[in-house]
Amino acid sequence: MIRALVERLPIMITPRWVKTATQPISIEDVIAYLLQAINLEISESRIFEIGGADWVSYQDLMREYAHQRGLKRLMIPVPVLSPRISSLWLGLVTPVFARIGRELVDGLRNETVVRDDSALRAFSVRPRGFRQSLKRALANEDREFAETRWSDAFSSIGPERKWGGVEFGRRFVDSRTMRLPYSPGTAFRPVERVGGATGWYYANWMWSLRGLIDLAVGGVGMRRGRRDPEHVLPGDTIDCWRVEAVEPGRLLRLAAEMRLPGRAWLQFELQPDGSGTLLRQTAIFDPLGLLGRLYWYLSYPLHQLIFEGMPRGIVTAAGEAR
Repeated sequence: MIRALVERLPIMITPRWVKTATQPISIEDVIAYLLQAINLEISESRIFEIGGADWVSYQDLMREYAHQRGLKRLMIPVPVLSPRISSLWLGLVTPVFARIGRELVDGLRNETVVRDDSALRAFSVRPRGFRQSLKRALANEDREFAETRWSDAFSSIGPERKWGGVEFGRRFVDSRTMRLPYSPGTAFRPVERVGGATGWYYANWMWSLRGLIDLAVGGVGMRRGRRDPEHVLPGDTIDCWRVEAVEPGRLLRLAAEMRLPGRAWLQFELQPDGSGTLLRQTAIFDPLGLLGRLYWYLSYPLHQLIFEGMPRGIVTAAGEAR
């Protein structure tokens, strides 16, 4: 809920509950406590209060989250907001239903801090501070998102499309599939050769124009080309992208290095499909605040043309390379 508020609202009207004290704890530290509890020798039932290393307010959490995400947020306190009004506001600007939001807000009025520190004496766990916990949570989220198999996330016939792609959490996803009548090894060849002198298989003039715009605003543009015209390794540059992961015959993931109000990836997955191969091309955008969301929606018509044409171009190139 806090993440959704900070991501979506550049100006936040905050009620009294944002000043409530809390002691957030990393899920990794909770698991560490639970694992040690299995072997903890006690003579009777005990209740242990656990929390992170820091006492903070919910406002502190929102500010630190915004800081780590590179967002600027103005918070305007309005102490007269009731839990009911707050819950309706949550229902309007976040995915949380008003009824659920009301229960959450009711709970946020109460401090959740450790009053009994006996857990620190009974366990060897030393919880992290809230800044480190947030940093690790964001890093883990990125890793898990990057490792998502879009062939599993979407059905084989593809999602029901809506304009602007599909939202997964705070990210936008445009995923398209196409079947190639070739083996994964053959189908991967044009994927691995993308960019540089080969081009991007569709509307290369649009890519060149995007590169010129990127150069004009201080970015890398499309001038870097490729290290090798045939093969790539993790860390290689491909025009305005960098290879983040490559698995021959199965996966190529590129991370954007052009100037963007957010972060972007372009991923190609291949999997056997009978006597052929199913190619899934996925564009992923992690917007930075409201400006990032506006960028995605305003540029989506052009992205739709490019992302629709690229798989067809890859199929044609795979046939020519046989």
